[in-house]
Amino acid sequence: MKRLLPYIKPYWLLIVLALGLLYVMASTDLALPDYLSQIINIGIQQNGVDTTIPETIRASSLDKIALFQSEQERAETLAAYERIEPGTSESAALVPYYPGASLQPVYKLKPLDASATASLEKALTKPLVILYGFQMMEQNPEQASSLVGPELAEKLKSLPAGTDPLSLFTQLPEAQVGQIKAALMQHLDSLEGTILRQMAVRAVGNEYSTLGVNLQKNQTNYILRIGGRMILMALLAVVTSIMVSYLASRTSAGVARDIRAAVFEKVSRFSSAEFDNFSTNTLITRTTNDVSQVQQVIFMVIRMAFTAPIMGIGGVIRAIDKSPNMWWLIALAVGILIMFIMLAFTLALPKFKIMQKLVDRMNLVIRENLSGLMVVRAFNKQDFEEQRFDKANQELTGTTRFIGRVLIGMFPLISLIMTGLSVAIIWVGAREVAASTLQVGNLIAFMQYATQIMFSFMNLSMLFIFIPRAAISGDRIADVLETPIFIQDPAEPKKLPEPVQGKVEFLNVDFRYPDAEVDVLHDISFTALPGQVTSLIGSTGSGKSTVVNLIPRFFEVSKGSIQIDGVDIRSLNQHDLRERIGFVPQKGQLFSGTIDSNMRIGKPDVDPEAVREAIETAQAADFVFGKPEGLEAEVAQGGTNFSGGQKQRLSIARALVKKPPIYIFDDSFSALDFKTDATLRQALKKKVGNSTVLIVTQRVATAKNSDQILVLDNGRLIGQGTHQELLKTCLTYQEIASSQLSKEELA
Repeated sequence: MKRLLPYIKPYWLLIVLALGLLYVMASTDLALPDYLSQIINIGIQQNGVDTTIPETIRASSLDKIALFQSEQERAETLAAYERIEPGTSESAALVPYYPGASLQPVYKLKPLDASATASLEKALTKPLVILYGFQMMEQNPEQASSLVGPELAEKLKSLPAGTDPLSLFTQLPEAQVGQIKAALMQHLDSLEGTILRQMAVRAVGNEYSTLGVNLQKNQTNYILRIGGRMILMALLAVVTSIMVSYLASRTSAGVARDIRAAVFEKVSRFSSAEFDNFSTNTLITRTTNDVSQVQQVIFMVIRMAFTAPIMGIGGVIRAIDKSPNMWWLIALAVGILIMFIMLAFTLALPKFKIMQKLVDRMNLVIRENLSGLMVVRAFNKQDFEEQRFDKANQELTGTTRFIGRVLIGMFPLISLIMTGLSVAIIWVGAREVAASTLQVGNLIAFMQYATQIMFSFMNLSMLFIFIPRAAISGDRIADVLETPIFIQDPAEPKKLPEPVQGKVEFLNVDFRYPDAEVDVLHDISFTALPGQVTSLIGSTGSGKSTVVNLIPRFFEVSKGSIQIDGVDIRSLNQHDLRERIGFVPQKGQLFSGTIDSNMRIGKPDVDPEAVREAIETAQAADFVFGKPEGLEAEVAQGGTNFSGGQKQRLSIARALVKKPPIYIFDDSFSALDFKTDATLRQALKKKVGNSTVLIVTQRVATAKNSDQILVLDNGRLIGQGTHQELLKTCLTYQEIASSQLSKEELA
């Protein structure tokens, strides 16, 4: 994947934007369990009271609180509050919220900064809890016992009914009062901070209730307020999730598009030397399936790999904040999860490495079967091909099923781990709730955070399974992109002199295929002049097609040079060189579209009349214009809806439309009958009379009227001249001619 980074860099802005949105999305998701715990702990259990510092408190209550404060704490408390007497304007402003303020003096909290608020909370929390415990003694002795301690609660229970414990407390000797205070503070210090705070909040709620505050309305308002925030957070999470998915899709699809375009552009510049290293089926797989694997992983990395650490780390921090005593449950579950995923990773990774090769094999078998369908039927090899396909199919199916079973088996295990974690959290958490060391809302929030953490680790771990497969695909793609091109344009290309005549010269040319040990062409020298037809003839494998393939630089000469109008073709730009050549290959290749679109491949802006004229010259008018659609007749992929002879004639017409100074016909008349061949060559001579024409053929009838005939044998030029000259001077040509022509034709 590192080798494909240049194709990812252009999208860095989208990736950075997606990261920012991911942080927002993760933050909102992590906030939702906290809001839920607030609704349960504060909204439901504490009637919406969420502070340990009462906004308004009765003067009598503050006096009682002072009994359990130090001198400094008393002074700090009195400085933080403003006394309001009943009947005053200030009291009238408080009455709608605190009706009890109309009957007795109260203290109203002044505006405080953060440090003063923290100091005041410390000064009030324990005294508030103690006061609440004394007040609850008659109504709920068990709850009072948890507030003031079991020993003091037992002593207070023994007091006569109607006795005010606080009034009695003020009458005790100072030493005994000090002992009671110390015992109370020691008991409260033993409580967990969150539980102590919860008790203090309940004490504040009890004070508000005494002042006539409508706690039910306060509870409803609080739940609606926090619930509204939850809804907004959820909506924000949905919006950011959609935006992140859009950006991730746009980035991954853009990278895949650029990689496919780069691979296609690279392959289009391959010479036969490069194609020897990559078969057609593997190039198709690398351009499609491999690119899809890379695209999928880029999307997953942006969408999941960046989210998982934020959610996992943030979830751990928030879960420990909710319940520090249960962190080990998450650690245990995550450890088990990672162990199973690593097992799956170990089993599946080797299979991922061979899967792409099996896909290549499958493509190869299918392509060979389809392209050679007529041969398969002719030799009655359908059963053999079915068995060959079945073998490739079964190998790919078996590998895919194995990987599928491993990955599918992970989901029940993950579900079991997560369910077991939930049960363990409830079991341990219930004990802590019963011991008043954990609030119910915090327990539920802890469960949700644990689920988020598990999903984060699961997503992150699953990526380690898919990334290696994409890395393999990425390396396969990079192998194509980094393949050096054997035939390169010169740094400073020359131009052919205008107007281009088309004179082709071979000067002592040798050629050897890449990685071959011997040359296939030896010391080839000849000149093909404009206005003349040069034919190349020889037995199969003599090197005829290789000679003409050197002219458009499909191959590079090993020695010597090829010149057009006196300019070495290696000093020309390949595009400029091939613009001057009309090439008709051995096998006519048509492209899907229409006849007209195929005719315009070499010259898109050609006049329609020129297209018609070229088709008539190529002897294709009968089957082209004989159809109602004419030039708009559909051409199937590869021209499969035309016969071999029709495809060859259309290929010739396509070259004629271009009107280049050089024509190369590489055995392009082999599929034509002798009559059509003769008629076409006669029409060609009139049409391309001023151009250089090179014809590769095995038919003496096709070559005998040429201005020059080149006879090749085992890569050597053994004869050169006209038909009559070669019959006298070249034994090989005599043998070829005598095998094809009658004695009358040879005479």
